[in-house]
Amino acid sequence: MRTLNSPLVRYLRRRLLILVSSLFLATVTLFVLLRLIPGDPSNSLLSVGATPDQIKAARHAVGSDLPLTQQFFHWFNQLIHFNFGTSLISGVSVSGEVFSRLRVTVPLTCISFFLAILIALPVGFISAYRRQKWYGTLLNGLSQLGIAIPVFWVGIIFIYAFALHWMVFPAGGFPPDGWHSPLAAVRSLVLPVSTIAIVMASSLVRYVRSATLDVLGSDYLRTSRALGFKFSHAIVRHGLRNGAAPVISILGIELATTFVGAVVVESVFALPGLGSLLIKAIAEHDYPVIQGVLFLSTLGVLIIGFLADLLQRIIDPRLNRFTESRSG
Repeated sequence: MRTLNSPLVRYLRRRLLILVSSLFLATVTLFVLLRLIPGDPSNSLLSVGATPDQIKAARHAVGSDLPLTQQFFHWFNQLIHFNFGTSLISGVSVSGEVFSRLRVTVPLTCISFFLAILIALPVGFISAYRRQKWYGTLLNGLSQLGIAIPVFWVGIIFIYAFALHWMVFPAGGFPPDGWHSPLAAVRSLVLPVSTIAIVMASSLVRYVRSATLDVLGSDYLRTSRALGFKFSHAIVRHGLRNGAAPVISILGIELATTFVGAVVVESVFALPGLGSLLIKAIAEHDYPVIQGVLFLSTLGVLIIGFLADLLQRIIDPRLNRFTESRSG
């Protein structure tokens, strides 16, 4: 019973409640905002010069003639069963289309994220630990430059250098049979992954550097060194946990931002992911597809934030005590 009433479990219950409430609020907001856009979903089914009877039939076919509350609860009932409806243009299941596109977007996002971490952690630490050396200053300056350059510029530079000039990797696209051709699929993702990883790593280096500077100037590290511990042992034993907590929250934000912002990179490299699907749906006023993609993106962002908060409290239990003292 003590375990079920521990600070972490109590926080987990509260955080789950916030997650569900936020998802419901985001669902309502998404539905309302799409209905505020001028036009009607049935317009995608109509041609120029449609008669009133044709307009009425089209509105009835897509359900836009129903009251808004009835439309919302019909859509909400579909979402509970992860049924996003049917595309107004292609007539195929939105759920099937969305989840098929995830086979490109999820690997693109996850591989880029882990590669960015592998780059940012050592570079951020070195730029802080050797901040008075020329290479520490250089690494910090390069990270600031990486933040300033838009991600699509990096993609265009990579296409010119590695696809058009040296012809090492394809300039864009994805194999028609997808991951059934693993080598071709991996080659098509090398440049997009590198583009996202470099831009994300540039941002992460700044936070890793800041967290490392806090650890290097902390009293507990100086005390550990005064007790005779080697620097590496003191960093691993005392500095890693204390410095990891703030970085993890940033990692969650960066991962969520990358998942949502993959639309830009997918457009640059002509990848058939969620981003290209969303752009196409917006151009065609395909409301079920727009709703499905945005809902899934919102769900992904909220879950990533939830997992990042939970991991923070597992690594640093002091956050649980702080939360309990504030709530008490």
